[in-house]
Amino acid sequence: MKKSARRDKNQHILYVIVENYLKVGKPISSGMVVRRSGMDISSATVRNIMANLEKNAYLRQPHTSAGRVPTDRGLRFYVNYLFEEALLGEHTLNLPAENLAAGSGDIETLLSKTSQLLSEYSDNIGFVISPQVSRLAFRHLRFIKISEEKVLLLLVTTSDMVLNEVLETRHYFTQVELDRASRYLNENFRGKSLEVVRDYVLKEIPEHRLRVEDTMHKLTRLLHAYFSLEQNENQIFLQGTSKLLGKAELFDMNRLKSLFRSFEQKAMLAKLLSDFISLDRVKVVIGSEMEIPDTADCSLILSHYGYDNQVLGSLGIIGPKQLPYKKIIPLVDCIAKQLSHTISYR
Repeated sequence: MKKSARRDKNQHILYVIVENYLKVGKPISSGMVVRRSGMDISSATVRNIMANLEKNAYLRQPHTSAGRVPTDRGLRFYVNYLFEEALLGEHTLNLPAENLAAGSGDIETLLSKTSQLLSEYSDNIGFVISPQVSRLAFRHLRFIKISEEKVLLLLVTTSDMVLNEVLETRHYFTQVELDRASRYLNENFRGKSLEVVRDYVLKEIPEHRLRVEDTMHKLTRLLHAYFSLEQNENQIFLQGTSKLLGKAELFDMNRLKSLFRSFEQKAMLAKLLSDFISLDRVKVVIGSEMEIPDTADCSLILSHYGYDNQVLGSLGIIGPKQLPYKKIIPLVDCIAKQLSHTISYR
């Protein structure tokens, strides 16, 4: 019992230190902890607890005479501690009139607007990784021949979002064949995704090879080749990189410069961030946990968006480790839910 009480006291002190460090951005002294902990505790006891927390790698002391600041491990404790509180209940945002409501438009505009909202409301970098076209449920689609080796796919999702993709092919199509394929898919697969189309046709071809038109053979090969390419070509929408310049004192300048070079290589950045997509409601990755070059001074807060049973992509914010996590965790959660609702609206 005494051991449990001591552990709870240590955890509370650590929580107080991290929370105040995030607010003031300076090493936290034992005197500040005494004043803000709400506990009847002496400075000497706090110093002993702080020394023990430092020994266990939750805190570090930048200078001999300074107070303590949290390490990545200390920040991780804090984030895990407040997670339930931060996600408790339903959070709403006072978004502008032109928010993420469903309506006709192109999906790139929607995702760009989403990244901008994340940046504006967090005062950090907002990002959205685009969904794979093959996973989007469609209301209508059409294939249009634009050259011997290229076919344009025009797709309207079930939420009336419009997008287009150029598909490269080694198989010759006439426009008549493409129109026939478009009609077949619209009549038989409306409300489904191209992944479902591919899986169905691949399954049916071996059993009904003689009855499947040559057009569907070629279309299946076209989609298969596109899906293989699509997996490595996620697009990232990024807003607010200049906001980090206003917080340069929170970064090692060499790392910050290198990080900005990474932002310029968006395809690589999208691939790195895609590795963090999970079914977690919100995921927080702190500093060294990212294992991405030059992100040791950063935190990543992200969530996924999509249909009830299908993850389409991810979104979130990138900022310094000194973040108002209590505000940004529910912010990311709320915008992810709104984007999911917009994309899955039928």
